[in-house]
Amino acid sequence: MKWIVAALVIWLAWRLLKPTRPRARVPGITTEAEARAVLGVAPDAGQEAIRAAHRRLAAEAHPDRGGDVDRAARINAARDYLLRRG
Repeated sequence: MKWIVAALVIWLAWRLLKPTRPRARVPGITTEAEARAVLGVAPDAGQEAIRAAHRRLAAEAHPDRGGDVDRAARINAARDYLLRRG
């Protein structure tokens, strides 16, 4: 029984003291015009044009390819905003 308590104490100490990584701040897109400006699509662009613009920009801004994390998050947020709006 003592080993269970010891294991629990060690686990709790690890959970409380482990270093945390800073999370990227995900910027919010507040207007349709802002989202369209980020993706560079026209006001009458359909879902396929939005997806194509997102794929192109995401490939350029992807952090694994040397891009910026914040820019990639902004591109994803713009796509999500426009696709949810219909």
